[in-house]
Amino acid sequence: MARLILDWVQLAAAAGAVQGVFLSVALLAQRGNKTANQLLAALMVAFTIYLASSVYYATGLFQLYPHFFGVSYQTPWLFGPLVYLYTRAASDRRWRFRPRHLIHFAPAALSTLLAVPYYLMSGAEKIALYDRLQLGVLPTPIAIIDPLKFVSGISYSAATLLYLRRHRHRIRNSYSNTERVNLTWLLRLAGAAAAIWVLATSLKLGAVGPRVRDGHVSLAIAVVVYGIGYRGLRQTEIFAYDAVEQSDGPIAVPVAEPTSPARRQDRSALSPREGERLERDLLALMATERPWKDADLTLADLAARLESTPHKVSELLNARLHQTFYDFVNGYRVDDVQRRIASGETRTRTILNLAFDAGFASKSTFNQAFKTRTGQTPSAYKRTIAT
Repeated sequence: MARLILDWVQLAAAAGAVQGVFLSVALLAQRGNKTANQLLAALMVAFTIYLASSVYYATGLFQLYPHFFGVSYQTPWLFGPLVYLYTRAASDRRWRFRPRHLIHFAPAALSTLLAVPYYLMSGAEKIALYDRLQLGVLPTPIAIIDPLKFVSGISYSAATLLYLRRHRHRIRNSYSNTERVNLTWLLRLAGAAAAIWVLATSLKLGAVGPRVRDGHVSLAIAVVVYGIGYRGLRQTEIFAYDAVEQSDGPIAVPVAEPTSPARRQDRSALSPREGERLERDLLALMATERPWKDADLTLADLAARLESTPHKVSELLNARLHQTFYDFVNGYRVDDVQRRIASGETRTRTILNLAFDAGFASKSTFNQAFKTRTGQTPSAYKRTIAT
């Protein structure tokens, strides 16, 4: 007879499964970046199936309804690819899911094919198989592919975090203030997914029993579902490349990637003479018109003022001035605040007020940029000037 009384872990998993259903529906109804919302909804469905199945097994309901046995077996193969693809879609609204991306789900498809004979078992055979699995006796096909899902999960987590690291560099080459393109949400989601895989792998290597292991993993997934419900639906579009009109339509703002000097010269969009002229015009523009005081200044905005292209300005900053757009613009802002502190304006205005006037959009960005450029905090610099 099934034990229908839930302990607190099973209750948390059940609540997470219910919330996952509502989140899936809400995400599919969201406007905006539909590709990202659809991928996150698919992730919620996979989480929901896994959480519901953990309650199904833990309460003994599988003995009454054994034909649902194994329905969640493929879901761990989906977690890693869906988090990775969602990260790609959420960080670039122009990214689209293409047929070639189906390769990410090949392991899930293969595991489904290998599991078909077990799905066709009778109810009594499935119950007997479950009992053997609890004792650690795995059928040969499952024993071979089961460890690979941990490898897949860890690999996709690493790939997601690496992508976000590179993406952060691209952001700093297009925006002077990164609050509007904050990656914190994606970093937290990727970090949580990685933590779950580390937990699951550690429990597996520690030879912890399947029931205890599944309980810990289900609880961790439920926490992630709650977090997505709290934060995911409120997350605005994280990053979209500024586009410039070309003869062949809008293109993304390119970013100069580090390359060898010879290769950089081969791919350069700037001739030496044009580079010198553009650098001269850029420095003159920054000194006279002070566009850096605009908190929303982007690479595309600056290129338009110079009557150039984002690609050329990006190459100028990276290859000739050896700075990202973010560091270049914020350097002017920090210099302005330093000058005004030294002139005594802090007697009537706060440092933060001067920072906002210089074009910074937040206190945290200002403090970080100031310390990076001067080696001191703003308050410490003020004390140094005073003495």
